[in-house]
Formats: sequence, structure tokens, C-alpha cells
Amino acid sequence: MKTREKINKVLEKLLAVLLGVMVVNVLWQVASRYILGSPSIFTDELARYLLIWLGLIGAAYGTGRGLHVSIDLLKQKLTSRQQYFQFKIISVLMFLFALAVLVLGGTRMVLISFELGQTSSAMHLPIGFVYLALPISGVLICYYTIHNLTQKQHGAN
Repeated sequence: MKTREKINKVLEKLLAVLLGVMVVNVLWQVASRYILGSPSIFTDELARYLLIWLGLIGAAYGTGRGLHVSIDLLKQKLTSRQQYFQFKIISVLMFLFALAVLVLGGTRMVLISFELGQTSSAMHLPIGFVYLALPISGVLICYYTIHNLTQKQHGAN
């Protein structure tokens, strides 16, 4: 099995677990509020952090599977060769964005939050663990983008 396929399988399982935990967490939140009459303290915060991880890791997974929403109005009007160059330009821009914002900016945010000792209010979880989704997602997006750029010409003559 190729490295890319292995990463895809790991991400699929991770996303399924994150979503499952989030569903159980929200169900417990509703049950504790309406059935037990005493809302759980940590469930709102946990749901928020799980959603952050789910969204960012899901974005990386979507990049790897080519599942991102796009507007292909311009692409339809381009020749095969022009579509190839458009793909390359968009891929390079995605790589630069992921590297600058998610990897470099996210890593800086993680380090600063650990350095300052920031913790969440209800769970007392170091916030750096929440922000860690940024550089992880960024590295994955960079990997997938480089992999896509180094493959055979997609649709070029």
C-alpha cells in the first residue's frame, strides 16, 4: 500500500472517531441538560474543540482526496494545457498558504500557548493541544499538494 493510501486510511479512521466522540458528547450534553436537569460542565467546550479538529483534519483529508468544493466555470473554458497550468498555479498557492498560515503560523501559536501555559476554562486542557490541529493539517495539506504536483500531467497534452 502506498504512503498516500495509508495516510488516507488513518485520516478516515481518525475522522470517524472524532465524529463519533462528538456525537456522543453532544448527546450527553442534551441528556444531562434536559433529562438530568444539570448540564454537564465540559461538553460544550469539548464539542467546540472536536469540531476544530474535525474541520481542520477534514480539510487535509479533502485535499488528499480532491474533494474540495470548487468553481469550475473558468476551467470549462480553458484548453487541456491551460487547465494543467491552472491546476499547477492553484496547487502552488495552496501549498504556500498551508505552509505560511497553517504550518508556520500554527506552530508559532502552539508554542506560544504552551509557553504561556494557557488552559481551557472547563476542562483545564492546555490550549496548545487544540491549536496543534493547525500545523498537523498544514503538513498534511502540503504533503498532498506536493504529491499532486509531482504526479503525471493531469489532462495536459
